[in-house]
Amino acid sequence: MTAGNNGADTPENDDPFAHLYRSEGGEGGGTASGAGAARQPGVPRTSYNQVRTVGQRQYGNQGPSAYGRQNAHYAAPETLPGGAGADRTRPAPPAPAPRKSRNGLLIGAVAVVAVVCIGIGVAMLTNSGQSQGDTADKPGPTAADSVQPSQQPSTKPTPGALPKDDAGALRLEGGATTAKDVPGARSASGSYVGGMNTPGASATWTLNVDAPGQYKLWVGYGVPGKDANLTLTINGQALTRPISLHNFAHAPEGAWDKGWTRSWSLIQLNKGTNTVKMSCEKGNQCEVNLDQVWLERP
Repeated sequence: MTAGNNGADTPENDDPFAHLYRSEGGEGGGTASGAGAARQPGVPRTSYNQVRTVGQRQYGNQGPSAYGRQNAHYAAPETLPGGAGADRTRPAPPAPAPRKSRNGLLIGAVAVVAVVCIGIGVAMLTNSGQSQGDTADKPGPTAADSVQPSQQPSTKPTPGALPKDDAGALRLEGGATTAKDVPGARSASGSYVGGMNTPGASATWTLNVDAPGQYKLWVGYGVPGKDANLTLTINGQALTRPISLHNFAHAPEGAWDKGWTRSWSLIQLNKGTNTVKMSCEKGNQCEVNLDQVWLERP
């Protein structure tokens, strides 16, 4: 037999939808009025299915006492937030800004700060370099400039300091030229002025002093193991006494690299700009190389 079939009957009396319109209490309903009542011919029998109100559930084998009782653990979908009956017209909250966009803004801000800092650093370095360049000594004329007379002092000493120069910074004329063939010169670059043994060759030093008076003119030089001398001309006036450039190093004859030494001569200078010329004139012994010149107070 099939479910709900209580014995032989005609198919038309077995109505599977009878539970939808018959009241409880019929056959199998469990009420006093319907208990033991005989089924009438032509009347659909009561279904064994239990009718429940929408929203009711019954779990497990709880017996008749649990019928019709609201399940405490169940809630209809329309009663839940966002369920079938929820208000779907409410606007959704705005989505948070993408993390990538926030990261992009942060990186851009950091880049701007970095560019500003770099610009400030470059400006400071540039100003510092310009300040140092203004106070540095400018190199004097080289051998290539020897044909052009210098109109400015070769050095700009600080107040109270006396000028000093490498001989290569002097104005060279008459065949005098710079060279580096002989080692041992005390100039900054190791160069010296050679070619002084040609008559008319000269090296002129333009310098400034703060006060007039006598000064010691020091000359650094090298000789090939024998004495030399040159004519001194101060501010256009030649002195009758040449500057003596003896072989104070006691170098053997011909040993230019062993003959580097120094000598001095007293000269009278004016306040301000002066010129000191050392030249090979008639009667001079001019086999000498010059590497430095400087002043000293007597």
